[in-house]
Amino acid sequence: MLGVTDLPTYLAGLALIILLPGPNSLYVLSVAARRGVRTGYTAAAGVWCGDAVLMTLSAAGVASLLQANALLFGIVKYAGAGYLTWLAVGMLRAAWGMWRERRQPVAEAGTKAREGAGEQPFRRALVISLLNPKAILFFIAFFVQFVDPGYAYPALSFLVLGIFAQLASVLYLTALIFSGTKLSAAFRRRKRLSAGATSAAGALFLGFAAKLSLASG
Repeated sequence: MLGVTDLPTYLAGLALIILLPGPNSLYVLSVAARRGVRTGYTAAAGVWCGDAVLMTLSAAGVASLLQANALLFGIVKYAGAGYLTWLAVGMLRAAWGMWRERRQPVAEAGTKAREGAGEQPFRRALVISLLNPKAILFFIAFFVQFVDPGYAYPALSFLVLGIFAQLASVLYLTALIFSGTKLSAAFRRRKRLSAGATSAAGALFLGFAAKLSLASG
């Protein structure tokens, strides 16, 4: 179909890959838990736009450029690791604030929570996606296995594979967004739980940053 081979295997592999936790999905979940469904979808839109850009760059051959140029790969890699670290520090600071304010009334805590209104989740999610050179390499390495080399329009094959990947991402992030809003009610009632979850998210982001900084092209 349009130069795509073994579509069932591709869909099975795609489902497993989408379900693996990563900084994008974790950020969307945290935004939805803190600020609701609409803001969760705003962050998810940043992820989808970022993935679309990475898929386009992969199809255009940027992955080969990153593989061939160690300096360029290193610049993008460490920029991404630094950004994830910055986000992690912000989450850990927020968790510390939650812990200190755990005995405050709910109304006062709600006022504190509104301070995150200028967070710009779409931009943050987009940057998280784009500052990940391994994602570009992944898309080209994974997609190329399911493209018929004899097909006259390989760009069309990449487009079909990309559409399936985006649809899977939409379904997965939607599930996370609605799960996050259910968690938010528990977080509002239990300050220690909220502080602990935010601390865990910050620690995971530090882990993502370390993993990215140690990655090789």
